[in-house]
Amino acid sequence: MIDFTDTADVVAPQLLGTVLTHNGVSVRITEVEAYLGADDEASHTFNGRTPRNAAMFGPPGRLYVYMSYGIHRNGNIVCAPEGTGQGCLLRAGEVIDGVDLAYQRRGDTEFHNLARGPGNLGKALGFSIADNGTPIRLKQRDKEPEWVRGPRIGISKNQDAALRFWIPFDKTVSRRRGLPR
Repeated sequence: MIDFTDTADVVAPQLLGTVLTHNGVSVRITEVEAYLGADDEASHTFNGRTPRNAAMFGPPGRLYVYMSYGIHRNGNIVCAPEGTGQGCLLRAGEVIDGVDLAYQRRGDTEFHNLARGPGNLGKALGFSIADNGTPIRLKQRDKEPEWVRGPRIGISKNQDAALRFWIPFDKTVSRRRGLPR
């Protein structure tokens, strides 16, 4: 059982292989990034609580959904004790239930791309800003998958921190631009 009051870097690898269900779609999580609040310059909560990031300071085990580039709705699972502002960004997953609904939301794409990347995952799961602070529905994994960690991607601050966790060789996992698969 995952203890969401642990820090985000402890929770993140425990999320790999679990199944998150939201708005009629279930995704097996294959990639996450940890954000460590006031100790992490890349975190939305680095400069403290705002109306936009308030859900990140709420109870652990809940969603924090935010708009990225004005179009994508990315989701985090809030971690660490309430008030600390830590979370795990859901970066990628494999749709295992609600596939037709995920295709309706995402359009014509290859199966492994349905929930590949935080914006695509959010769209496949039907995230909305109204989901902020709602409890997550997570099915624990049967066994721990093999996983690796490395630098986060798609950010400009604290990008070398080894706070990205993923299941190696899984086709749904994002890759750094310009690098081979």
